[in-house]
Amino acid sequence: MSDENPPGLDLARLREHLDRERPGLVTGALSARVVEGGRSNLTYVVGDGTNRWVVRRPPLGHVLPTAHDMTREHRVMSALGPTDVPVPPTVLLCTDDSVLGAQFYVMDFVEGTPFRRADELTALGPERTRGIAESLIDTLADLHAVDFRAVGLADFGKPEGFLERQVRRWGKQLDGSRSRDIAGIDTLRERLTRRLPTSPEPAIVHGDYRLDNLLVGPDDTIRAVLDWEMSTLGDPLTDVALMIAYSERHALGDQISDVTSAPGYPGTDELVARYTARSGRDTSALNWYVGFAFFKLAVILEGIYYRYTQGQTVGEGFDTIGAGVPALVARGNAVLEEE
Repeated sequence: MSDENPPGLDLARLREHLDRERPGLVTGALSARVVEGGRSNLTYVVGDGTNRWVVRRPPLGHVLPTAHDMTREHRVMSALGPTDVPVPPTVLLCTDDSVLGAQFYVMDFVEGTPFRRADELTALGPERTRGIAESLIDTLADLHAVDFRAVGLADFGKPEGFLERQVRRWGKQLDGSRSRDIAGIDTLRERLTRRLPTSPEPAIVHGDYRLDNLLVGPDDTIRAVLDWEMSTLGDPLTDVALMIAYSERHALGDQISDVTSAPGYPGTDELVARYTARSGRDTSALNWYVGFAFFKLAVILEGIYYRYTQGQTVGEGFDTIGAGVPALVARGNAVLEEE
């Protein structure tokens, strides 16, 4: 790590704030490195030579604070701390923009691996890979079993009408990103709107649950669930379905993790059966949710492609990202036809 200030993080001002709010926490000169940057929230590992912490803040130059709400992430992780769901212990939240130029929070550093590639799991062998995948499912079921009222999250979202709002929201996103004809996308949207299932009891929804958003320890246990910026109260089956959609490499290509192709990784039916048994929830309408997950991913990729064609996004890979959208739409329609 470096003792120089990385973009978006003034170490002297951070030290002053920590000394004021948590006297004695920091015992040496701070150094830092960027873990993640770009369009998502900025993540830094900060250390004083003895201990390490993680600092999260919005991306530089963002204009929509509600899309990068540090208060939300900090609140849900703090609430889940005493539960069976593994989350990093939170240290503090700062909503005073004058400290670092934006709100931020600090949490303990957790050792672990966010498995993203199949070869990383292949090196562990099929038995360990299976065990990690099963823990992934069990942890999700444990999250959905948390009594959100008992942990102080009764007002964390609006479960009533959740699915209807979600379909409407992503439909509006699609309308705002239209620049070409995509076969079947309006059909998929109409089918989803017409066939809304009845949601089960609401739960805390992660919103982007997949293996590379979890830290796995050397003993193969889930040490921490990360990236809570999309979390809310809503229909828990949306988490299950998005995880399934992410696993289909033939539709997403190189845009997402390929861990599910590692030897020993259980198939979709097996994982759904495990979630059903662990959670006690009815998953018979899951095809609708998977169809919606493909619609959502298609809209996200189309939005990125649209911004690229408008010259609003620069970088490698954006010129080909639109090519995966038709396959996502086709998969969404195919899944709904299986109902």
